[in-house]
Amino acid sequence: MNTASVNAQAKLNLTLDVLGAENGYHMLDSLVCTVDLSDRVVAKKRKDGLIAVTMRGMGGESIPPEENNAQKAGEAFVSAFGTCGAEITVYKNIPIGAGLGGSSADAAGVLRAMARLYGIDDGQALKSLADGLGSDTGYLLQGGFARLRGRGNLVEPLGEAPPLNVLLLLPAGGVSTAECYKKCDTYAKSQPHTGRALEWLRTGNAEWAAKLFYNDLYPAACALNPDVEKALFALREFSPWGASMTGSGSGVFAVFETRELCEWAKSRYRGKCRAYVLKTTNMRERERSLYSIE
Repeated sequence: MNTASVNAQAKLNLTLDVLGAENGYHMLDSLVCTVDLSDRVVAKKRKDGLIAVTMRGMGGESIPPEENNAQKAGEAFVSAFGTCGAEITVYKNIPIGAGLGGSSADAAGVLRAMARLYGIDDGQALKSLADGLGSDTGYLLQGGFARLRGRGNLVEPLGEAPPLNVLLLLPAGGVSTAECYKKCDTYAKSQPHTGRALEWLRTGNAEWAAKLFYNDLYPAACALNPDVEKALFALREFSPWGASMTGSGSGVFAVFETRELCEWAKSRYRGKCRAYVLKTTNMRERERSLYSIE
């Protein structure tokens, strides 16, 4: 095999509880899922040990190589497994700075593509590499519904879950993740939502789970970008099952009973945000073994 390509899916934080801080990191408890919005990662073998990454779309071309997680992932893979390098192209569809985990998805996608390219099947080693690249990266090796704890590196896959129909709005301007976490410490936290939402989801009651979707970073994100609050208010006007913000923003989403209702709400939305109708996805079959290795 000389070329390998994979889809690198975006994620949503359905809930995000901030539980405190430890060793310079915020400790989280979050119910997450992947959605059918993805970047495409294509890797081609090189004869030397170099990694050359080309970004296409969504402004990814402006990311310096030293700040690009896709570049870092490729270099970490070569260093860990002693393989040759790769020419990597990332075709971006996941907006940058929206709380959708695009950077982490790309890093996980590079690890998966490189593993396929060079026949590496060491799930523990790949997860360890991913955890060193970003809080969501280990989770995004396999995607699906999961509970993330710690700084996001402790992954509890939840297996099959009822699919959710989502309308996503992306306010312009984004939100700085670092500034959002810093500012969130100045706000009082709500009662944790993740455990209760997960109980409803496990019973198959997506409607009651959606009523508990909440993000402790939301007040801080609104203070940094008031359009986040405006966008979420607009979504709630359509009476969804539930609505919240993903990650540190600026993306906000609403969950509806059907895709048709998502399309209806999108057609009647009159704001300036980009709008996407999405569906949640379950764990990739090929990657289930990453979390079954003792």
